[in-house]
Amino acid sequence: MSDLSAFSLAGKRIAVTGANTGIGQGIAVAIARAGGSVIGIGRSSMAETARFVEAEGAGFSEAMADIADSKATIALLETLMAAAPLDGLVNNAGIIRRADAVDFTEDDWDAVMDVNLRSLFFLCQAYGRACLAQGRPGRIVNIASLLSFQGGIRVASYTASKHGVLGITRLLANEWAAKGVNVNVIAPGYIETNNTEALRNDPDRSRSILERIPAGRWGVPDDIGDAAVFLLARASNYMHGAVLPVDGGWLAR
Repeated sequence: MSDLSAFSLAGKRIAVTGANTGIGQGIAVAIARAGGSVIGIGRSSMAETARFVEAEGAGFSEAMADIADSKATIALLETLMAAAPLDGLVNNAGIIRRADAVDFTEDDWDAVMDVNLRSLFFLCQAYGRACLAQGRPGRIVNIASLLSFQGGIRVASYTASKHGVLGITRLLANEWAAKGVNVNVIAPGYIETNNTEALRNDPDRSRSILERIPAGRWGVPDDIGDAAVFLLARASNYMHGAVLPVDGGWLAR
């Protein structure tokens, strides 16, 4: 038995997609606090995240790729895994497009599904395939949403993609749990990020959301980061296909 805490990521190397801001940045910093090193995968500069991670005494490296281009991103992930063992993968990158269902375009549908579901699945596939081939344990943490359970308003492709993330997580857990690869998912509630800025800037929508959250506040990226650490660490060894809502009590209301 290791002398390290069951929640420690010391010596672990974790890849996080979309680590430049918001939830991805919160996850990267939480991994650093737990002792892990972080590889940020995305198309935007992650210089700010690098500073935050390095301030925690952990290593950070930036791997540039457009997550919407699944083939290029998978090739990058395979290169990273060939260079050194990768102990975990957090599929956080996601986008959202808002329009009434009657006005929703095929372009907005495809853009969201390509990032939120298509690339997520094939990144999981590439990572899991490498772990199984090498006989190594692995951890995948996918980021879903409250809209994995609910319909939402004006976000057709986002809702469809996040329902899909939950289903794919469970499917992969069924296939890989006995082979040493843990696949679980976090369902964030309403978190202060770029994706929710429009909602927070709408006084009526923001008020109605806060009135339903038992905790009485919007979440912050650290709330999701700490949950991700748990699912990446030894503490969650017997968790497979689990969905962890981090929502201030929203689903309990």
